[in-house]
Amino acid sequence: MTRNGGDAAPARPAGSPGLRLAAGGGGQPAPHGPEPQDRHLPRDRNQAILEAAKQVGALLKRKGHAFALAGSVAAYAHGGSENLQHDADFCVRPADAEEVADTLREGGLTVHAPPEDWLIKAKCFDQDVDIIFELAHRPVSLEMLARAEELPVDSVRMPVLSPTDLLWSLIGAFSEHHCDFGAVLPVARALREKVDWGRVRRDCGDEPMPAAFFFLLERLNVIAPQKEQP
Repeated sequence: MTRNGGDAAPARPAGSPGLRLAAGGGGQPAPHGPEPQDRHLPRDRNQAILEAAKQVGALLKRKGHAFALAGSVAAYAHGGSENLQHDADFCVRPADAEEVADTLREGGLTVHAPPEDWLIKAKCFDQDVDIIFELAHRPVSLEMLARAEELPVDSVRMPVLSPTDLLWSLIGAFSEHHCDFGAVLPVARALREKVDWGRVRRDCGDEPMPAAFFFLLERLNVIAPQKEQP
């Protein structure tokens, strides 16, 4: 997942903290830590992504980091489709990104900082894991993480973005450069009864691409027209 909710990573103005990882490009497995890269991988890609999410979530919980699961795996945890997208996504505060990177390296994961300065990337069970500290062009905050719900992801319980924050993070990221309605529509359908749509609309403001998506949701009877919502 990208800050824009898709697979391509657009550039953005500088402002997030620098990471020591950028120079090294990766980490070596801890001598006595888990060795996720050597573990037998599930044949099913969705299950492999879930296993990666579980491993990373367990590492972050063990170290007491403030985080929340995001992206398609978060939608799955809330009852959405098992057809996951291309990676596992987690969000953390910008100030915590470097410590989170160190925790993942200590746990045996390869970690690197891409050119985009709003996330770091890791590999777990040969799956991509994005650690994101900006969602929809806004820094991840303690308030957002406090609203996360602890849910089971298969056998591991972890904080998961609230349905409202999750849909806002996907819809609010739409722009003329990224407008993949098809990827977000199934999530909106699956979670529609759990989402505060009024808040999502307010937080998205009057940006044209989110407005177009809300219009599509209305025409498909996924949500009520704005004038009918309290």
